[in-house]
Amino acid sequence: MLYYFAPMEGLTGPVFRRVHHEFFPGVDRYYTPFLSPTQNHVFTARDLREILPGEGDGVPTVPQLLGKTAADLLWAMEELATMGYGEVNLNLGCPSSTVTAKGKGSALLGDPGALAALLEELYAAAPLPLSLKTRLGLREVGEFAGLLEVYNRFPAAELIVHARTRAEQYKGPVHPEVFAWAAAHTALPLCYNGDVRTAEDCRRLEEALPGLHAVMIGRGLVANPALVREARGGEKLAMDELRSFHDALFAAYRQRYGANNAMHRMKEVWACLRENFPEGGHITGKIARAKDPETLLYWAGRAFAELKLPE
Repeated sequence: MLYYFAPMEGLTGPVFRRVHHEFFPGVDRYYTPFLSPTQNHVFTARDLREILPGEGDGVPTVPQLLGKTAADLLWAMEELATMGYGEVNLNLGCPSSTVTAKGKGSALLGDPGALAALLEELYAAAPLPLSLKTRLGLREVGEFAGLLEVYNRFPAAELIVHARTRAEQYKGPVHPEVFAWAAAHTALPLCYNGDVRTAEDCRRLEEALPGLHAVMIGRGLVANPALVREARGGEKLAMDELRSFHDALFAAYRQRYGANNAMHRMKEVWACLRENFPEGGHITGKIARAKDPETLLYWAGRAFAELKLPE
């Protein structure tokens, strides 16, 4: 089974991907936070930082696109093909109100007819294999049967399913039973996404869904950067390697963005890392409230020296 690192805005940028891949090789693909091409057909500076060759050399990366207009998406795919990418992913799952208000992301799930028309244009002219990332529906899981009928019409390289609706955002239980139903009603390669936090979660999915193509992991893989290794039967995360990874990531951020920006980026990482230390709020809280890089590093050092990882 393959393991993917989910795209996470503000977390899994090119520096993070490079450092993670260096310390914890084994993730089969890293997906970029979405790029949103416009009718101007020019990548923004932010977009280019995500995708330009150099930073991510040797890191298996799939760019993710967000959009609703075939011409804009096909332009971006052509550019990405020129850069040497071998596949592109279309985001049909982002639940953010600022995204859906523009008719993008999971808003596209509300009109299966319009979605089918968009996919028809894309697959007729796509210069690269195109995978899809979806949710179970806009408002309720009953919508997914109709959506899957649409997806089954097209040669998607993969169908990545976040097992919640747009209305459920990232809260509440996922619906693995709907994913299991989908596995029996499509020939497309399927990837499961949603609340995978431990190696045991990965093993349960593999047992429940024989032949599952892939699992995509987000927060769980930031909290435990060795999660893929553990899922494949390797050694559990050790505190010394977590500290080495943390310090190397901070140094890389500092070199690329400056000390204060590095501090804020590390706070985003610690919002996930703190899940390893449920009894350590007296220390991880200090990290969250740090006002300068030196204070953050001091309390991070205390965390690594005084707290313990889960058994």
